[in-house]
Parts: sequence; structure tokens; C-alpha cells
Amino acid sequence: MGIVVRAVFSFLSAVLLACTLHAQQLPKTAASSPPQISAPEPGTITNGLYRNSFFGFTYKLPFGWVDRTREMSEDSTADSNAPRRSILLLAVFERPPEVSGDAVNSAVVVAAESASSYPGLRNAEQYFGPLTELTKSKGLKVVNEPYDYRVGATQLVRGDFSKPLGNLFMHQSTLVMLDKGYVVSFTFIGGSEDEVDELVEGLSFVIKEKPGPRK
Repeated sequence: MGIVVRAVFSFLSAVLLACTLHAQQLPKTAASSPPQISAPEPGTITNGLYRNSFFGFTYKLPFGWVDRTREMSEDSTADSNAPRRSILLLAVFERPPEVSGDAVNSAVVVAAESASSYPGLRNAEQYFGPLTELTKSKGLKVVNEPYDYRVGATQLVRGDFSKPLGNLFMHQSTLVMLDKGYVVSFTFIGGSEDEVDELVEGLSFVIKEKPGPRK
């Protein structure tokens, strides 16, 4: 299957940049005209809770974290007049990305991309081909190959990565699902595996009620 890295990875690439201790040049990607599918809503943050009713999930932000969703989304499209295939839904950081520090800047990024960008894509696991290509290009190594992972009653696929940063390590876990014609990715970055797992715990999905019998 000819899967290529497309615009959604510019979001993740920017997040990886902001979470490491040294600056790198971000790659630029191009997008073609999107197919006719319903556009997902951007979602809202109220009292520290991000809610997205289109994909049916919420995320509880860690206290004191900063939201850079709008700024990163605008930066990714500032130099392009092409229609957007990829949508950044959420990008939050432990500290402002522009503020330097001596530790990994933990982050959570959620993005949605039209599944038609990947001809032949049949399941979420296949999406880890281009995702792994990107993470390796940023110096991360695969810790765990893609595996089934459940958040409540929702089935996703998860992959784990890490990267040494001097005496520190950056850990990344990405969860992926296919829904409503989109590939939805949830990426969590932290300074330890335990921290990443704690960040994942902030994600939850709305329980969809099964239709009752007709009267």
C-alpha cells in the first residue's frame, strides 16, 4: 500500500520540536483537494476539559497546562492556500513551547486527517507505517510495535517510542482510530513511561447507546 507522510504529520513534527531541548527545522508538506466528507468540529475547552462531540471523546487537561491549538494550526497553514485535509484538534503543553527548560516539555496533541489521503488504508495499524517513519526521522526509536489498546469501550491501536536527550528520555505514545472517514491520532509525550500513561488516562470516550427495539 502506497502510504505517504502528509500534512497531519506537520502538526506532530511541530509538537516534537517543542518537546525536545534543541531546535530543528520542520518539514513542509502539501495537501490536495479533500473529498466530500463531513468536517469535524474543532471542539471546546471548558473548565479544563476538552470536548469533541463529533468524534465522541473528551480529554481532561492537566492543571496549569497551556493551549497552543490555534497558534499551531494557523502556523501550519500560513504558507499554503490549499484546502486542508488535516485538522489539529488539540495541542496542549506543560509549559509554553517558546519557554526553554531543562526537562522534556510534556504535551498532548490530537489531530484528524481524511482517511482518503491514504489509498488502501483498511485499519488503524497501517497508519503506523508513516507515523513510525516520522518519529524515526526525529531520532525516536520504537519501544513497542503497534498493538490493540482499549480506552473504556473504544478500541484503538497504540504504538510507543522513546528518544534520549542527554541524561533525559522523551517518551511518546500515539493512539489511533478510524472514525467517520478520518484517521484520528492521540499523541502523548512525557519524560517517563509512567507520565505518558498518566496523560493517556485523561482521555475518555462517550458511551454510545445502542438503539432500542422498535415499538
